[in-house]
Amino acid sequence: MSQVVVDISVSLDGYVTGPNVGLDNGLGDGGEALHDWVFHGTAADTAVLDAAFDTTGAVIQGRNLFDIIDGPQGWNDELGYGAKPTGEVNPPIFVVTHSAPENPRLGDRFRFVDSPATAVAEASAAAGDKDVVVMGGGQICHEVLAAGLADVLRLHVAPVVLGSGTRLFPTEAAPGFPLELTEAVSTPAAQHLTYSIVKA
Repeated sequence: MSQVVVDISVSLDGYVTGPNVGLDNGLGDGGEALHDWVFHGTAADTAVLDAAFDTTGAVIQGRNLFDIIDGPQGWNDELGYGAKPTGEVNPPIFVVTHSAPENPRLGDRFRFVDSPATAVAEASAAAGDKDVVVMGGGQICHEVLAAGLADVLRLHVAPVVLGSGTRLFPTEAAPGFPLELTEAVSTPAAQHLTYSIVKA
């Protein structure tokens, strides 16, 4: 059955990027360590990535992440979502923004919507019986969680303390929600933790 899955890599101190994020520094200073499990992990890390890719029917992301992905140091014609070659089946990506770009470099891979709720509704329709994956950045992940739109929270906790950067959970008060751990995969590169969000 299709689920809405918030899936993101995070540091031990709760950051999804390091400081000084920019178009040429998409993960911020030191933020590459968050995704070391993707590019330099073990077979178990690769299995986690492949399983997520295989079950993804549509993707949601925020505008800040889109600008980095569509920027000069972002994705290219050979590599796309899930660090997979673009020749493989790639899901549609819904970008939440109030100002859609006129001429995105990566063209029709992206669809632009004006709210998390709209993104979830349209992505769910596009995903069929596969999952809708909210992949970042931190702000859109938190907005989907806070609005009660997600069914699953999947964290890839990297063994790094970044000290500052973009938080997954803001410092100000926000809605809470109970979780149930459903899967845990431990590797030297990350703790892959999957939680079911317990609905009232």
